[in-house]
Amino acid sequence: MNRMFRIVFLLSVAASAAGQAKSPSPIESKPAQSSPRKVDRAISYYHYALAHMYEEQVTVYGRSELANKAIEEYRLAIEADPSSEFLTSGLAELYVKTGRIRDAVLEAQDIIKRDPNNLEAHKLLGRIYLRSLGDMPGGNGSDNVLKLAIEQYERIVKIEPNNIDDHLLLGRLYRLNNDLQKAENELKTAVQLDPNSEEAITTLALLYSEEGDTAHALQVLSSVPATGRSAKLYSALGTTYEQRKDYKNAIEAYKKAIQLDRDNLDAIRGLAENLLNDGQMDAALDQYKVIVDANPEDAQTYLRIAEIYRKQEKYDLALESLKKAETMVPDSMEVPYNVALVYQAQGRSDEAAKILQDLLKKTEKPDTNYSQSDRSNRAVFIERLGRIYRDQSNYSAAVETFRKMLTLGDESAESGYQEIIDTYREAKQWPQATAAAREGVQKLPNNRDLRMVLDAQLADTGDADKALADVRSLLKGTAEDRPVYVALAQMNTRLKRWADAEAALNKAEQLSTKPEDKQYVAFLRGSTYERQKKYDEAEAEFRKVLAAEPQSAVTLNYLGYMNADRGVRLEESLNYIKQAVSLEPGNGAYLDSLGWAYFRLGKYDLAEENLNKASQHMGSDPSVQEHLGDLYQKTGRLKLAAAHWERALEEWNKTVAAEVDSDAQAKVQQKLDAARVRLAKEQLEKQQ
Repeated sequence: MNRMFRIVFLLSVAASAAGQAKSPSPIESKPAQSSPRKVDRAISYYHYALAHMYEEQVTVYGRSELANKAIEEYRLAIEADPSSEFLTSGLAELYVKTGRIRDAVLEAQDIIKRDPNNLEAHKLLGRIYLRSLGDMPGGNGSDNVLKLAIEQYERIVKIEPNNIDDHLLLGRLYRLNNDLQKAENELKTAVQLDPNSEEAITTLALLYSEEGDTAHALQVLSSVPATGRSAKLYSALGTTYEQRKDYKNAIEAYKKAIQLDRDNLDAIRGLAENLLNDGQMDAALDQYKVIVDANPEDAQTYLRIAEIYRKQEKYDLALESLKKAETMVPDSMEVPYNVALVYQAQGRSDEAAKILQDLLKKTEKPDTNYSQSDRSNRAVFIERLGRIYRDQSNYSAAVETFRKMLTLGDESAESGYQEIIDTYREAKQWPQATAAAREGVQKLPNNRDLRMVLDAQLADTGDADKALADVRSLLKGTAEDRPVYVALAQMNTRLKRWADAEAALNKAEQLSTKPEDKQYVAFLRGSTYERQKKYDEAEAEFRKVLAAEPQSAVTLNYLGYMNADRGVRLEESLNYIKQAVSLEPGNGAYLDSLGWAYFRLGKYDLAEENLNKASQHMGSDPSVQEHLGDLYQKTGRLKLAAAHWERALEEWNKTVAAEVDSDAQAKVQQKLDAARVRLAKEQLEKQQ
């Protein structure tokens, strides 16, 4: 029989039973003055059947008056059988369905008062708090609801300790409450209850990953034999390897996930991301194309495709992909921002700046009452616009732009001051850089990083011992000393105090627990060795970094340039630099390295093209001007060569001692003197 017929049939049976139960005898017609009410389950069932019918009709028709009728019938049913927890739970559930949360909570709490171990009532309250938690914004209110949810699920796991789902949920709630040890204990209990539970294993692994303990996460995931791994588990492995920057193993894990579930677009996306991280841009592009073939409305994937084309310098294809994305998300700010990146890479800086200005205007609020998301977006737009101005050597506009970051919160303010200081340094306006650092420390007195930036600036401009002493005063003898030792190492390296620099790096390495922290120390040690002309030791450190992080653009560039400058393994060096440029196409330092490697290989046209690009980004860099001078001399344009060497010396003369390569400066002076003699001689010969 169909559903509605079954309900009517049940009602007729219940009504018959109720009628029999309600027929009074002559004696019963007299009311009992003080006898307690008897439970009448037939009457109760009759009203419950009506309540159930109305409840189903609410689901079908959504009419509020039917919900009220259902509630009324539930109450009559409970009146006939007050001890029925099933009926009170049903009424509470109906309150939840119809949005009467307060009534639902009161009903559930009333049940728990009468029966503290009533599992269904605790679960109902738990579900109500979970639902409320999802509907609430952050703040004290959501914290209170989270604690109420935790209280209920703590009771639930005591009542039924062997339910894996309860432990999983409680573990997630503890994680949300940042009670990591309790979260770990609950998730471990879930795994113990069912060692084959994929949900329990992946959730525990995710907890470890979020804590940065990827080694433990891998251990948990790898405990499942390969024969028992699903696509979901392989995807979790892929995510964990990606977090460790082990892109090759991440790629293999995602490939296995796809073999088990060929329609798993999330796994395909993970594969694409890690192929891109591993520098396999064509292979990544193929996977992104698979995604858009399966889902042509996936705007985010078109953005990733555009990013690849931009890095490959296929700018027309990048813009075409962005146009497709724009049709799907016309109000997106991410699309025009990426268009600005393409324009900047094409050298269309004014057009890129115009887009960013429009984005800032579009997101501006007169009362500056920005959400956190608004603040983050504006900080990104401001930072990019400021850097475009800086690349154009429009330093005043860059500083003015970066100052707009100072009102967006402490983190953005710190970045803003850092960018202002870097801009003044690039413009060789050292007093202004120092003044900006002092201002940053005054405005953000608890910001240790800005204080160390100020000390580094003071050390560069002649007050080294006092600055180093101030940085050392920040040491507390804890794990938080690592960035202080890093700062000491960098300052001592610039001051050519090699032993002190290496001692500080050794301390920083001892305090480094994360792989990326150890890699950074290795990079700095390589840089320190290179500045001492200990090239073999420097190369060994750089190769350590690349073994762990093959796509470290700064390391690829440093190693490639160091060897190319010495004429060592030129083709290999060129390939390293090319990889760095592909990762950061607009980086002037990398373009200079690329041009110089081509020069060393005798490919002068390519050298000139890239050195001129570098000069557009960082024309005040003396090394770029020196390289252009050497190129023009080699290609028979001595007058141009002399002009660039002269510019290089001018820039060095504006530079603080810590940034001057005195040997290179002396060589440029010699080349310029020789060029001037030769040019004068040629001029004299022409006059004769």
